[in-house]
Amino acid sequence: MSTIAIVGGGVAGLGAAWQLALRDHDVHLFERHHIGDATSSRAGGMLAPVSEATFEERDLLELGLQSLEMYPRWVEQLTDATGMELDYRREGTLIVAVDRDDAEALERLRGYHERLDLPVERLVGDDIHHREPGLAPSIHYALFTPNDHQIDPAAMVRALGRAFVDAGGQLHEDSPVDSVIIDDDRTTGVRLDDDTEVDADIVVIAAGARTGDIGGIPDRILPHIRPVRGQMLSVELGDPPLIEHVIRAPDAYLVPKSDGRILIGSTMEERGFDPRPTAGGLFHILEGAREAVPGIDDAHVFDVWTGFRPVSLANKPIIGPTDIDGLFLSVGHGRGGILLTPATAHGLTACIDEGEAPDYLAPFLPG
Repeated sequence: MSTIAIVGGGVAGLGAAWQLALRDHDVHLFERHHIGDATSSRAGGMLAPVSEATFEERDLLELGLQSLEMYPRWVEQLTDATGMELDYRREGTLIVAVDRDDAEALERLRGYHERLDLPVERLVGDDIHHREPGLAPSIHYALFTPNDHQIDPAAMVRALGRAFVDAGGQLHEDSPVDSVIIDDDRTTGVRLDDDTEVDADIVVIAAGARTGDIGGIPDRILPHIRPVRGQMLSVELGDPPLIEHVIRAPDAYLVPKSDGRILIGSTMEERGFDPRPTAGGLFHILEGAREAVPGIDDAHVFDVWTGFRPVSLANKPIIGPTDIDGLFLSVGHGRGGILLTPATAHGLTACIDEGEAPDYLAPFLPG
């Protein structure tokens, strides 16, 4: 049994912490504020490797598909462990075109999906509105990806925190880590902001967009992770509901939740850690949402917020062991952190317990 210190209380840190605690390791998770505060609880929760597939991210697509395949068992185990509802839904995603240029772009995307044997259905005309009556009458072309799912990220964060503690893990909130302690190319623990030193055989850095704040790690190992701000808001779903599927429009996405909300997002902004929503950002996503679902105009607004995606220079996660003995990374998940939670947790656990990364992590190993 190893003593393991995990730095970061988002889904990357919590998922691995839970799995490692289940294997009887002495796991301590350190979070600078409260678990999920920074990004994980603020996401839309789309588990959508197919509808998010782009032409230049084949490795990331394969990792997303691998993680999505793990999700039903992941949700079952987490629900059994905690008795908590995660709002895991499997209705699929509608990707809609609002004009001819959008339709041409979606047709090219459909060709790419078909070349990779990804499940996708082309919808035109009335077929679209039979599937989702709340869409704008002007929408005449859409793709339906039936295997895309969704989950409530905040609920999953709460469940992971409870499951981790129930499995014997030690959760330390309001405990920012100042630095990793390294002696002769081996990790020996972490130092907190109050100068407390915590001994550990293994240290996992899962600090999201705050990775650069962790000291003590050699420059050759510490990746550059920057915050990419996303603004979001939630509105009333309505009765009858305005939408029943996740809707991806060119300038916004809409995610219906079982608690009566629609989450609408999201911007991609290089604004550092400024948490303040802007009128322009919110106007942009609302305009994009109402182009696809005009009924949004009359929906009551519940909340507005921002989050910070942790994005690496290569725009892909970095997961696995470094050349410092006992030091592991789980950072840079970008917009896919919720989707990649099971694959990240199981992959990192295999690296630590078995000394070897699973094949699906090969493109994402440090270095």
